[in-house]
Amino acid sequence: MPDRRDPPPTDEGWYVLHDFRTVDWDAWRSTPERDRRRAVEEAVDHLQSTAAVEDAEDGASAVYSVLGHKADLLLLHMRPSTADIGALERRFEATDFAEFTERATSFVSVTEASGYSERARDYFTGDLDEDSGLYNYIQTRLKPAVPDATHVCFYPMDKRRQPDQNWYDLSFEERAEHMDAHGDIGRDHAGQVQQMITGAIAIDDWEWGVTLWGDDLTDMKDLLYEMRFDPSTSQYADFGSFYVGRRFPPADLPALLAGERVPTDDGETADAGDADAAPVHPADATAGGHGDDGSHAGEGGHGRAEDGGPGHGEAAGDADGRGGAHPGSAAEGDHPHGESEEVTDMAARLGQLGLQAGSDFGAGDYAVLLRSEADAQELAAEVDGLRSNFDHYDSHVGTAVRAADGEAVVASVWNAERAADTAEGFLTDLPGVGEVLRGPVDDAPDREEGAGADGGAEDTEGAHTGDEDATSIREELAEMDVYAGTPHGEDVYALVLYSEADPGTLLEEVTDLREGFDRYDTHEGTHVYEDHDGGASAVVSLWETADAADTASGFLTDLPGVVGWADEGEGFGTMGMFYTVKPEYREEFAETFESVGDLLTEMDGHRETSLLVNREDDNDMFIASRWDSREDAMGFFRSEKFAETLDWGRDVLADRPRHVFLA
Repeated sequence: MPDRRDPPPTDEGWYVLHDFRTVDWDAWRSTPERDRRRAVEEAVDHLQSTAAVEDAEDGASAVYSVLGHKADLLLLHMRPSTADIGALERRFEATDFAEFTERATSFVSVTEASGYSERARDYFTGDLDEDSGLYNYIQTRLKPAVPDATHVCFYPMDKRRQPDQNWYDLSFEERAEHMDAHGDIGRDHAGQVQQMITGAIAIDDWEWGVTLWGDDLTDMKDLLYEMRFDPSTSQYADFGSFYVGRRFPPADLPALLAGERVPTDDGETADAGDADAAPVHPADATAGGHGDDGSHAGEGGHGRAEDGGPGHGEAAGDADGRGGAHPGSAAEGDHPHGESEEVTDMAARLGQLGLQAGSDFGAGDYAVLLRSEADAQELAAEVDGLRSNFDHYDSHVGTAVRAADGEAVVASVWNAERAADTAEGFLTDLPGVGEVLRGPVDDAPDREEGAGADGGAEDTEGAHTGDEDATSIREELAEMDVYAGTPHGEDVYALVLYSEADPGTLLEEVTDLREGFDRYDTHEGTHVYEDHDGGASAVVSLWETADAADTASGFLTDLPGVVGWADEGEGFGTMGMFYTVKPEYREEFAETFESVGDLLTEMDGHRETSLLVNREDDNDMFIASRWDSREDAMGFFRSEKFAETLDWGRDVLADRPRHVFLA
């Protein structure tokens, strides 16, 4: 942990210019109509060009009508370099319209992210995968879009440096605690207020600039009023002047100057340019507090996340891995896909996606299903960021990606319709979204405590048997020197899917999936195992986290010939994994399995046992058994024959096997 004088590291992105202009109305009115028309046409062309970011490789711009006496216009620009920003200033000054304006004030700053939290420090130390959700979210902080919201509010701020109220004399822990608490307030207003924090130390007179966006100006008032009572503001924050404006498209500049309401009906949809109407990134849709680096809630004020699989874990939150969608306040307005459809058979639809009634969802829950034509792995990365945000809220049951009919489907389950409403607003911003279905889950059993739609992976800790049962199984087997814990001290989650497809064809499909999975640090391996006796093949996929396994399951279900998951059968299942046989003992191992199989057929409660062989490594074996009950399975593990087999296995196996139990 840094000492009290050690500032957190920061990373910077685009430079930002808030250019506030007043109009010389007397000069404007006294100018001939022809000259005014020419000046405004030139200004519209210029502003449309900046909105479309025709002047640089990247960036964003917007124009606002400022309310009150402080200014008339706000030209907001974000660009990769100060050279880009400087060129924009000079290009505007070169227009005839600029002669009728005076700069009331301006603020130059740069987007930034800082490393207050342990998760954020992975980014600054280079330990963060560039495909992770957190990395991608930090990039959206550094290269933000301009939300298509009605109002903007801008103000500069400093952290107080007085003898008894010096923010910079606080310890790292105290500052982090203040910012975390401050962010709790912001979460209550997420979905209503969005913000951008930019750093200006050594760039402008204030330390940071805060830009808020929202459709209802009173939402910003409520947020900042509530924050006034938080110690991080009441004791340690100083603010400059506040500027409030309404956004309008450049094409409406003539209407604005003529005293008409803007945006006009025509201007709302015409000539704004792509960048002018760019939507906010779903992970940015939050309001938060002010950190000592200017970030809200000390990197966010959002929900925590763990590292995960395809596009996983590194939450689409701020730099401490917190995200922002608040499901407690309903979002209103049309979605780009059109109206969602209410359905009454939601439980059946969730079941078709492999989500289990009573565990992944239950009676009284409310779900949203969205079909998308986007690339499934790209969608999974986006969903991971949102899910990390959603997980902060108690009303979130789970959000998962599944593959169905050649499309990706996002299923998001909540324990209240209002929460699902707000979540839907963020989910519909996902790429490629088409059909959206929503509805209550009425015809399902009550959900099991602690279960959710983003779980569902079989794990080596025995999660599906219940914590107490899993612990007792491991303890009992440990006394018999049977390893039923996690391998090598790592948590590994196992997905086992059975398929009747041709093993060669199945392997080709799995190889393609594996290439995508291998991009993620949480992927431990995915392989096809052929049944020794010609039965269905098994696809085994191992992951470090449940979230990662959950997302992977959505892709695995789209494999050919799928007949079910290992945990879907009746009774009690066991899976023996990592039976890596020394090459010289391979045939002997198969023969020994046959003799053990004969013994199993005579045991009470035994249903079936299969030996499966890795199609790419015939020394890697996988044994799956099904029993009537846990006690029947334990009876075998307690048997003398199993003990003899275990002793023999120590000589023939290259590594210690582990066992997974499925309720």
